[in-house]
Amino acid sequence: MSLKNNYVAIMAGGIGSRFWPESRNAHPKQFLDILGTGKSLIQWTYDRFKNICPKENIFIITNEHYIPTLKNQLPDLDDNNILSEPSRKNTAPCAAYIAHKLKALNPDANIIMSPADHLIFDERKFERDIINSLDFVSKHDVLVTLGIKPTRPDTGYGYIQYDTTKNIESFYQVKTFTEKPSHELAETFIRSGDFLWNAGIFVWNVDTVLSALEKFLPEMNDVFAQVTKYNTPEEHSEIEQVYPQCTNISIDYGIMEKAKNVYVNPSYFGWCDLGTWNSAYDNSEKDYLGNAVYGKNVMIVDASQCMVKAPNDKLIVLQGLENFIIIDTDDVLLICERNREQQIKDYVAEVRRNKGDKFL
Repeated sequence: MSLKNNYVAIMAGGIGSRFWPESRNAHPKQFLDILGTGKSLIQWTYDRFKNICPKENIFIITNEHYIPTLKNQLPDLDDNNILSEPSRKNTAPCAAYIAHKLKALNPDANIIMSPADHLIFDERKFERDIINSLDFVSKHDVLVTLGIKPTRPDTGYGYIQYDTTKNIESFYQVKTFTEKPSHELAETFIRSGDFLWNAGIFVWNVDTVLSALEKFLPEMNDVFAQVTKYNTPEEHSEIEQVYPQCTNISIDYGIMEKAKNVYVNPSYFGWCDLGTWNSAYDNSEKDYLGNAVYGKNVMIVDASQCMVKAPNDKLIVLQGLENFIIIDTDDVLLICERNREQQIKDYVAEVRRNKGDKFL
């Protein structure tokens, strides 16, 4: 396997509405430093993949409105490595776009599809699992997904059931996908021992994924097959014309749940889909009362198990709260019970209905 055949497509076009009010339409979560590390999520992801393949082989797919922010945060990223989405159409069009583009660029391409907002705690193990997956897909006609050994019955993640008896080089054949199960079902999955969290990181050879697209999403495949100017200055104008024809569907629903040649790489590199304020809380340092606090002038009088984020120049005094999310921005204050955080997307929709887009 030649390293020059390995490519990464980082999907960075989402809004991240469950991180509202810090994540906004104009500046979504992938461009935020959620945990106060000094780097945004997209910067962490980009740097992680620079250790796996040449930076000229790293492509970022994002909404056209975010390109100035992306260039500002990743100044060494070449303009040709930024793929602009004219509209949000979920992840399957991202996969189809990059597959057709790379087929025209390098017919032997192996592709990693990765979200922009994951935390990886053991980057050496992550690199090893990714490189092993790239090697595997270069030799076998398979679609690979990375699965994470679950540590709790989390209802916010998707789950992968795999056949523990059918493996090739320690890659196991996938039996089922289940998206965001109930707590009771998630507990059953944990006890069974043959379920993994779906990390949403996919690895495949370009020919394998193009075959899957042709079989399972033929109309979408045809949309990108008709583009004739890949890897030229005219590419973007053609993409702008054809992209609206794509259906809004994810890689999981569009391809992975239908294909029979899907294998999972059980991975143990320390992973978190940083998708909610609770996940930020879980991965934050906490005070002796269990509060995760971001803000230099937050005073805890009597509060525990809270996720608090506030501007450094604002005084926040907390008393009498337990298990709350408190996010204070210049124009929005969110106070929400932590066990109801999945409803934040509903609150955002309600704000849009009542207040328009001013606070989004």
